[in-house]
Amino acid sequence: MGKVLAITNQKGGVGKTTTCINLAASLVATRRKILLVDLDPQGNATMGSGVDKDSIQFSGYELLMEEMPVATIKVAADPAGYDLVPSNAELTAAEVELLDTDQRESRLRKSLEIVRHQYDFVLIDCPPSLSMLTINALTAANSVIIPVQCEYYALEGLSALLNTIKSVAMISNPGLEVEGLVRTMYDSRNSLSRDVSGQLIDHFGDQVYRTLIPRNVRLAEAPSYGMPVLHYDKQSRGSIAYLSLAGELVRRQERAGS
Repeated sequence: MGKVLAITNQKGGVGKTTTCINLAASLVATRRKILLVDLDPQGNATMGSGVDKDSIQFSGYELLMEEMPVATIKVAADPAGYDLVPSNAELTAAEVELLDTDQRESRLRKSLEIVRHQYDFVLIDCPPSLSMLTINALTAANSVIIPVQCEYYALEGLSALLNTIKSVAMISNPGLEVEGLVRTMYDSRNSLSRDVSGQLIDHFGDQVYRTLIPRNVRLAEAPSYGMPVLHYDKQSRGSIAYLSLAGELVRRQERAGS
């Protein structure tokens, strides 16, 4: 049964979608079968996966409205090698319509339960806000990966997110836990990056992944070409970092299962 990971942070601009796309592609490189669910109406993970969000036939809207299953909605993200449930602005309508539906927080979980056995990991890219879409992601997930930028205000909103995770665990998903924190936009030459990195380790200990995601031009350029950095520039520091993160995630998973 595949593990479902929600990748989220209520603060925008922390590398959430970048982490989702590049971790998915890097896990594929380790010969894992991956489904990426773009649950952000901006559709950045969809575009960054090489899929035109304005040309898709179906999206996460149909999934959350229980109009169509994952098998019908998903598309292949080439050359990344993973399956994608795409997103566009229609997903905003789903958020509004969910407010008047039964079991509105568990729609995504019900849909993923049907297909998760087909994958090693299901990654959910969440919107950068606490919304019904995010609640659906947290209710569907086994655990949460939190990207945190190594910059000023890095811890801002983090306590609120952790409280949200605890609330969802209490109300609708008892097994939900924090999988780990990923330090993004790291610059070893910058004392602030080093200070923030140290703060995160002091606060969260082993929950912080050892892998550091650097500030990297190739990593920033890759989405505009509709591909993960692994396929844009395999030798770049960003590509190597996400391959390292994928390896670390797999090893943790294997240790947990042993």
